[in-house]
Amino acid sequence: MTHRIDPTSLREYDIRGIVGRTLHAADAEAIGRGFATRVRRAGGTRVAVGRDGRVSSIEMEAALVRGLTASGVDVVRIGLGPTPMLYYAEATLEVDGGIQITGSHNPADYNGFKMVLQHKPFFGDDIQDIGILAEAGDWDAGEGVVSDVDITDLYVGRLLAGYAGGTYRIGWDAGNGAAGPVVEKLVKLLPGEHHTLYTDVDGNFPNHHPDPTEEANLADLKALVADKQLDFGLAFDGDGDRIGAIDGQGRVIWGDQLLSILVEPVLRVSPGATIIADVKASQALYDRIAELGGQPLMWKTGHSLIKTKMKETDAPLAGEMSGHIFFAQDYYGFDDALYAAVRLISSAHLTGRSMTQLRSEMPAMVNTPEMRFQVDEARKFAVIDEVLARLRDEGAEVNDTDGARVNTPDGWWLLRASNTQDVLVARAEARDQAGLDRLLAMIDAQLAASGLERGPQAGH
Repeated sequence: MTHRIDPTSLREYDIRGIVGRTLHAADAEAIGRGFATRVRRAGGTRVAVGRDGRVSSIEMEAALVRGLTASGVDVVRIGLGPTPMLYYAEATLEVDGGIQITGSHNPADYNGFKMVLQHKPFFGDDIQDIGILAEAGDWDAGEGVVSDVDITDLYVGRLLAGYAGGTYRIGWDAGNGAAGPVVEKLVKLLPGEHHTLYTDVDGNFPNHHPDPTEEANLADLKALVADKQLDFGLAFDGDGDRIGAIDGQGRVIWGDQLLSILVEPVLRVSPGATIIADVKASQALYDRIAELGGQPLMWKTGHSLIKTKMKETDAPLAGEMSGHIFFAQDYYGFDDALYAAVRLISSAHLTGRSMTQLRSEMPAMVNTPEMRFQVDEARKFAVIDEVLARLRDEGAEVNDTDGARVNTPDGWWLLRASNTQDVLVARAEARDQAGLDRLLAMIDAQLAASGLERGPQAGH
């Protein structure tokens, strides 16, 4: 028996597609068979499986488990919960891998699979291999057994093990995503006053899209914080691995700014440690890490790439603009927005300053949001190569870790190819608007030289 998985759903960091169009239950079964085969060939026998709250997740879970057991792997189902709860299960239960059924922060009609094998991210060639095994029907056979474990309370207890005190009045927006029930349990155990929004899990996302990095999705949280005069607000994406935050004045605290708050207590415990951020992060963050005695390391965007680099460099903390925050200090090194929330509350307490004060003290920078524009899949990496070649010829100060990040007296600009979509991503940051305009003109000139323009924005 062989099976073809739609190649567009086999992405760099996970498998993800539109249910009924590019992703079907038969694909989930084939993915289960392929992953189980990889687990067995690596000497393993057991896999943990979790799911988010999407309408299609129960059907996908049943098909995935059929595939896993048909290839001779035992399955430990942990049920509905955020992706980091599955990562926690994989890190602490006696299993050899884990799969979370989730569409992450994508619209309601998407679903997919995030995978871990033997405590390491499963991405890139590993994901392509699932497709290759399916096409060849190269699957092990066997009869696995299924058991159920409820680890929610253990997970919530572990989140609180990182708590260092502080009593605040906080708003929480779970966006009807899979983190909701965990948030409800967490706020009952935390000191202070807590107000929650949309903690009931609803795969149709009736209130707003579950992506806290889009400022429009924080409108209800801003209203709650203003209405109740709360100290700050926290928000989560659809599967709870990305965090968003606002201060008491409703100002967004972006991913790199969160990292600049979290880093201070981390470096007190691990002086001189390497702290990793992705190429989209502000120069102010890298400067802050250095000022606190840490070693800032700029790395490629992508949660699997960052996790791998953390292990290599023994970094206690890493983060991305997209709100993925990774703690290895006193934790497991995976991206967990709920744990990041607990550590953020602790960090404010340990610095002795309010979240609003911490946000106000950050250097004033003028920057663009992440600008995305469509470009042909076959052309996107070639454009970056052309840009890099021209910049080198000009003698520009360029970092090519992930695309082209160019430093100028005005600030910096970035142009990179997305690993997951047919888009180029641009960002720029300067000290004032005039400087930003000059940086954007540089981006436009480079695009024009490759026959492109920074036209209509592509969505996420």
